[in-house]
Amino acid sequence: MRDGDTREESEVAVFSILKAGLEPLDLEPPAESTSQLTALVMLLDLWAPKINLTGHRNPESMASRLVLDAAALAAEVPELGAARSLADLGTGAGFPGLPLAILFPQLEVYLVDSRKKRNHFQREARRRLQLKHVHPVLGRSDEVDQVKCDCVIAQAMTRPDEALRLMSQWAAPGSTLILPASDAAQRPQAPEDFESPELREYHVPGTDIGRRLWILKSNIAEG
Repeated sequence: MRDGDTREESEVAVFSILKAGLEPLDLEPPAESTSQLTALVMLLDLWAPKINLTGHRNPESMASRLVLDAAALAAEVPELGAARSLADLGTGAGFPGLPLAILFPQLEVYLVDSRKKRNHFQREARRRLQLKHVHPVLGRSDEVDQVKCDCVIAQAMTRPDEALRLMSQWAAPGSTLILPASDAAQRPQAPEDFESPELREYHVPGTDIGRRLWILKSNIAEG
């Protein structure tokens, strides 16, 4: 079988996985979002072997473990629906920020990562998918120009207390911090001007994967 045929079959499979996974979630994404998310997965699959963007080695796994994981997170954080901006710190190849930008086109999304190869992929995804509201930022989150955002998320940046401190630097008044937590994670210390962390849990559709999140709300009212 020719490589082109194999890739076309994978694209059809990815679309089906995403469509089935999005349906049970409490989201109202744009009509074209499944096609855009499929294009994102196929672009990642094209780039990943060249520059080691992800540990997931086939597009079907990328669809479930990266894209549907981001969508399930979004369903558990309804604050994203009312937000105008999101900072994804330590985003790597752009996850969950890129899927969230597709699901919530009203968001101005800032993808912050210090690795050039990851930033190159983010910029290519922005161009190919015409995501003009996505802004790749190359550098450490505490060294680049910070944009105050309504929601801030970070995955695997550093210890939870330190991650929350860095996240708070990007937080606007009235904002929400979103910090993934391990099963054994202890409640982290809230940064100044934030309420005590709330634990939320969700499952990734089509898998047996469970996730946990710490959600922290700013106690400073929007101006």
